[in-house]
Amino acid sequence: MRTWFRLTVCLTFLSLGCGISEPPSTEEALRDSAEAALATEETSAALIGGSDRALPLWATRQVLFGDVAHYRFKLQVGPRIHDTIVIHRVVKESATWSPSRTGDAVFMVHGDAWGFEQAFLSSVDSEQVPLRQSIAAYFAQEGLDVWGIDLRWVGVPATTQEFSFMSEWNLGTHAQDVGMGLRLARGLRLAGGAFGKMNLLGWSRGSLVAHAYLNAEAQLPRGRRQVDGFIPMDMPVRFAPEHAQQQAWACARYEALKLRRALYGPEGGLLGVAPGVGLQAIGKLAATAPNEPSPIMPDDIFGPGTGRPTNRRVAIVSAAATGAIMKPLDPLTPNYHLLAGVPDASGLPGSLTYTVEGYLHEYAQTAAPYQSINEVVESEAWLCGEDVPYDDRLRDVTVPVFYVGAGGGVGEYGVYSTTLLGSRDVTSLVVRDLPPASRALDFGHADLFLADTAKTRVWRPILQWIRAH
Repeated sequence: MRTWFRLTVCLTFLSLGCGISEPPSTEEALRDSAEAALATEETSAALIGGSDRALPLWATRQVLFGDVAHYRFKLQVGPRIHDTIVIHRVVKESATWSPSRTGDAVFMVHGDAWGFEQAFLSSVDSEQVPLRQSIAAYFAQEGLDVWGIDLRWVGVPATTQEFSFMSEWNLGTHAQDVGMGLRLARGLRLAGGAFGKMNLLGWSRGSLVAHAYLNAEAQLPRGRRQVDGFIPMDMPVRFAPEHAQQQAWACARYEALKLRRALYGPEGGLLGVAPGVGLQAIGKLAATAPNEPSPIMPDDIFGPGTGRPTNRRVAIVSAAATGAIMKPLDPLTPNYHLLAGVPDASGLPGSLTYTVEGYLHEYAQTAAPYQSINEVVESEAWLCGEDVPYDDRLRDVTVPVFYVGAGGGVGEYGVYSTTLLGSRDVTSLVVRDLPPASRALDFGHADLFLADTAKTRVWRPILQWIRAH
């Protein structure tokens, strides 16, 4: 069976050097199949520039539950040791190492701090929520072929000391890598008898990466495009004219982050501490010593006379507070927050509204240690209205679009960006329980994936939309 699978891939892509001898091991078969799938004439890298080939390094398989398995493909996409990405596949199997044929597929792009597994498959390693309570697990269980990517910075080890290799990574680099992942996904799906294009889902900064990819793909003839549906989640690329204040905030962040990059390097560390390292520390302290005074926060950080906060309080406020608390920069939107919280007597969040608190502690600990700051700076330039090389062909993007926002995240502020595309089939869903005036308490940016009710309020509507399109 594995030999036949490999032969099918080779014939499909007219690859050279795919001779069949002894049956390869399962890992070798997947690696060789990935190489064949990437050996087509057109490459996504050519859309934007850079290397036009990727080298599969390894492939693994992990059974998650029942007949659902998780495949990982590590690809070398550049000349340097850290120029690697991991492409994920979560899918039902008909047999061991044999994904079932599926009609509908989605490719998911994560945002800041968390890679594919941490953002979209976090329940698998959780002690706080059921095994299947994450969007990738849910989609796969429902028969969707789920793909996704770890952008290059996700794999940078915590022990790294020198970061010059990040200096050229930007939104274009990540869009190029998404294109490489899409081509691998479509190649392996084609080998399994699935011929359709894919839906592209981008959450948070991943939505900007996805926009950049679609902008580049729009330069190709329709028959060579990879995507036939777009799901941007809780992120704009431009602000509407009536949201001039938010654009001004973006311009201020743009200037501040350029300065931070100049002072602290391409990993975006602040005073020697990278954002992901800080998140990990917050989560670990909250999980292991919740009621102890925080060793990483100063006295009165939450206001005069409040004293040294506990580790638990730091975690909750970090996730659920709005405005500029613990954040020297203006927020993305008014009262923007990661997770919704319930205020206590002090007026600050004292508990979480929709997400299990222990799940937050786990989530924080899984943050990638480092992230390149170039794409963050470019994103703020885009939101500020500066000229960027990623939006000149958005009017040529005509695939159906389903925008999903969080009432306490970006929410309605992301709807305007859908009007910049050429799509006529556009649907919007803003998940909220409160009027816009109370968005400080409403469904948060990461509640879209972590909340107990996310399956019914967010994931199921997305699945229904995919099936309908």
